[in-house]
Formats: sequence, structure tokens, C-alpha cells
Amino acid sequence: MSDQHQVLYSSYQWLVPDQFNIAQVCLQRWAANVAEGRRIAILHEYASGERAEWSYRRLADVSNRLANGLIKMGVQKGDRVALIMAQRPEAVAAALAVLGVGAVLVPLSPQLGTDGLALRLRDAEARCIIADSTAAPELAIIMEQCPGVQQLVGLGFENDYTLSWRSLQARESATFRTVTTRADDAALLLYTAGTTGMPKGVLHAHRVLIGVLPAFVAAQNWYPQSADLFWSPIDWTTAPGLLHGLLTVLYFGRALISTELPTRGGDAISLLNRLPVTHTLLLPSDLAHMHEAAVGGISTNNVSLRALCTTGETLSPTIREWAAGYLGAPANEIYGLTEAPGILGHSHERWPLRAGSLGRPIPGHRIALLNAQGQPCRTGSAGQLALHRFDANGYPDPCLFLSYWANEALTQARYQNDWFLTGDMASVDEDGYFWFLGRVDDVFRAGGHRVSPLEIEDCLKQHPGVVNVAIIPKPQGSRGHAIKAFVVAAPGFDHTELNTALQNHVCDRLASWQMPQEIEFVDRLPTTADGQIRRHVLRAREQQRSMLAKVGAKPARAGRKR
Repeated sequence: MSDQHQVLYSSYQWLVPDQFNIAQVCLQRWAANVAEGRRIAILHEYASGERAEWSYRRLADVSNRLANGLIKMGVQKGDRVALIMAQRPEAVAAALAVLGVGAVLVPLSPQLGTDGLALRLRDAEARCIIADSTAAPELAIIMEQCPGVQQLVGLGFENDYTLSWRSLQARESATFRTVTTRADDAALLLYTAGTTGMPKGVLHAHRVLIGVLPAFVAAQNWYPQSADLFWSPIDWTTAPGLLHGLLTVLYFGRALISTELPTRGGDAISLLNRLPVTHTLLLPSDLAHMHEAAVGGISTNNVSLRALCTTGETLSPTIREWAAGYLGAPANEIYGLTEAPGILGHSHERWPLRAGSLGRPIPGHRIALLNAQGQPCRTGSAGQLALHRFDANGYPDPCLFLSYWANEALTQARYQNDWFLTGDMASVDEDGYFWFLGRVDDVFRAGGHRVSPLEIEDCLKQHPGVVNVAIIPKPQGSRGHAIKAFVVAAPGFDHTELNTALQNHVCDRLASWQMPQEIEFVDRLPTTADGQIRRHVLRAREQQRSMLAKVGAKPARAGRKR
């Protein structure tokens, strides 16, 4: 394979029109054409096993009726409308209706619970909620806590304060004209997963869809082709799920699969065996569950992917090799943040994979490593990963967010001149591949050495007894910090023996000072919806344990099942 990265990168140029609306390009333009309107947009599987085919025309009819209803409710351009639904076709129709009327879509997971949902709804100053029965139990309390919400549209449930989805669909017209929006107009308000603390509202413009297309096309091995069928279990309320797993597929007018029930492990393999899926986007944890099911005897004989893309944590060597051998395609890993989704990555058909790296800059994005003074680092040195507001040709990067919601001070703090600071430490090699070293806040000092958790975690993940691991600093009073590992062990391994084996494993492969002085075995690690380890939660637990130990209290075990 020839290395085409330099040619692709140097020749790429952003073409962002003045007027642009996500709903128009993802739905209305397809539904307006008789032939293309008949094409399948969503193939939905119910828990019963039955399937429903939603064409682009059917999706538009439902979306248009809802859009007309929203306008009659007084929803105006720029108003925030929250969507709290399971992954189903109606959720797609509702999202595109909100975008079509020029409002700002606020997608929220029903799993956030009463307090989590109410916090975000109040912060977003949401005017309207569209929800299904998965969120119904909490909605009565939420409405009381969020007086700014003026209307609730309910699908699958009814009460005194709810406007029935079915009634709205019956009385509104299926003819609708998308409200004119500029590419820079606000479109999405996505909340960060809270890997470093409280979730933040990230405001994106309609142009973000154009901004993620290069990463999607590259990581999906030059999608689309005529028979492509896409599936991903990643939640549509996250940036990867919404932008790389839903809207990009609809932008190209292709079909995707959604399921009523969560599809993990053996169920995911079963889906890939029975349906002709060609492209997927998975979290490393999704692949780990699938690998575990395959080891348990579930066959992958009928799985033949044309492209496999992963995002979140870096894949372990074991999972990476298994996926390439049994799922039909090597994994193209992509890196991004909620603020800038999809800026580094792999595309094994166009440039060589370099296992363990973040990949190379996706065409269109100007990336650098900056030192503490804001100056570019030399090759081989560590620095903070940064994205420039403009590409190499001077065009604004459409992938970059508008601002943090109602927090201009925080927005400005994330920039150094025209560089957006990602908060991630990395290095870059002579071939332009970036290597993740950890969050700026995750890197710590122990025994006089600067410790990058990722290097030790990657080493431990190579041991067959490790399913997942997180490295954090353990407070030791005046002595500073020790290196501690939280390990999810593979079934069948004795923890006492594994403890010694893992310490020896690190000493044999890394410097002796990188060996974890303490290893705690847990059933699970705290992670975000897109699979990233929430190390700050583990650090806070260790801080609490240290304080309790000083007063003689007995700390609780972290990560244990109740």
C-alpha cells in the first residue's frame, strides 16, 4: 500500500457554504427526490425480533409534522430543545425536526436520571422537551425542577402536562420548509462526559457536520459504496455517536441499523452475523465484550466488515489483533473531543496503521504540540496537543466548537492565541504519528519521576490477565505520591498471584520506577458514555481514603459490585 497521507493532507481545502442546515442535507434533500426518498434510512430491530424499515420519505413525514408542531408551540431559531429518547427512528425524526426549525438540539440520555437531567436542562435553559417512555418516570419531578420548560412532547406515555406525540402527528401537515440557517448558527449543545469534573455544555454550529466528514470518510475506508450498511451501539447523545455514527451516515443518504435493546458482547456478534453490516463505530469496551463472547464460543464466521472504526481509549494489542483477524478489517482508531470531534486518526487503506498511536492529522486540521510557553515542540518531545482555528490554507476549521455554553471565560481559557488546547499530552514521531501520554491533569510525579499513566496502562493491558486498568497517584503524605493501579482482571486469574505477575511484567518492560507499588482489583472502572476512564473519580477516592486513614476511619472499596 502506498502512503497517500501527505498528498491528501496538502491538497485538502474546506468548502463551507454561507447557508447550511444539518436537517436539510441529512433528510430533506433525499426525501424531496422520489427515487431517493424510497431508500432505507433506518432499519430498526425491536426487542421481539421484528424489524421496521424507515425510508427517507417516511422519516421526513414524521419529522415535518413535528417541526410544524414545534413552530406552533412558539419554538424559534436559537431556542434549546431537549431530546430524551432511546435509540429509535422517532428520535432521529425529532432531532432533525429541531434542527430543521433552526432551534438548538440538546440530546440527553435517559440514563442520566432525575438529577443529571434536571441539571443539564436548567443549564441549557431548555424551552421544550421531547421524550419517550424511557424517561417518563423522572419527567414529573424534572418539570417541577425546571420551570423554564414550557412544553413536553411525550411518545408512548400521556399525562396532564404532556402533549401526545400521536396527537401532534395526526393534526400537523407533513409539508415543511426548513428554516434558513447560516453555517455558523448554533445547532447542537452537547454535554461533555465529565472525565475531569462537572459536565460542560459544548455549543456547535451546523458547520460541524462538514468538519467531521473527513475523519468519518477516512476512518470508514472511504465511505460510502452502494451496498454499505452502518451500525454502531454508541449513544447518539455523545459527540461520536451523533456525529460519527448517525448524522454522517444520513448526510450520505445511506442506511443504518438501530436496535431497541442495547447490543453488546454476544448480541453484537449475533447482529453482525445475521445482517450484512459493512461499517461500524465501536468503543474499545464494545470490542472487549465481543472478544470475551467469542472466546466463550460465539462464532464470527459470518462477520465481514469493510471498515471498523474505534474511538475513546486506545485498543489493547490483544483486542486489536483479534478484531483484525475475526471481524474482517483492521481497526481505524480516531481521536477527538466533544469540542473538536475527529481530528487525528488512521485510515489503513490510505496510510499505514501504527498500532498504539493516535494516528496522523485528518486532512483539514492543523495540529501541533505546544510547550508551557505556547511554542511548538520539537519532534520527539512531549507537549499539549492543540488544534488551530484555521487550517494550513487559512480557512476556519468547521470542526471546532463555537463556545462553552454561557461560559465565555472558560472558552477563552482553552485558547492560546489561535490554538485550542485539548488538555491532552502527546508526542509526535518523525513520520507524523501522534502518541497519547495522558491528560494534562493525569500526568503526575512519583519518586522524583514524571509519570504518564498511559504508558504503564498500555504495558499492563498486554498481560492476558488484564481486561482494563487505570493508573493514578496514591497520596503518601510528605513522601509525595506512589503509583497505584486499579485492575479489572480476566476470569480465572488468582488475584494474589496476578498482583506479583503484573509488577514483574512492568519491571521487565519498563523502568523499575514505573512499577505500580499497589494494585487493587475491581469489578469495573468508572467510565464515561464514550468509554473513557474517569481517572478523576479514582483520584478523588484515593484522596478520601488518605484523609479517612489519618483519622482512623475505614474507607469503602472502590468499584465493587453491591
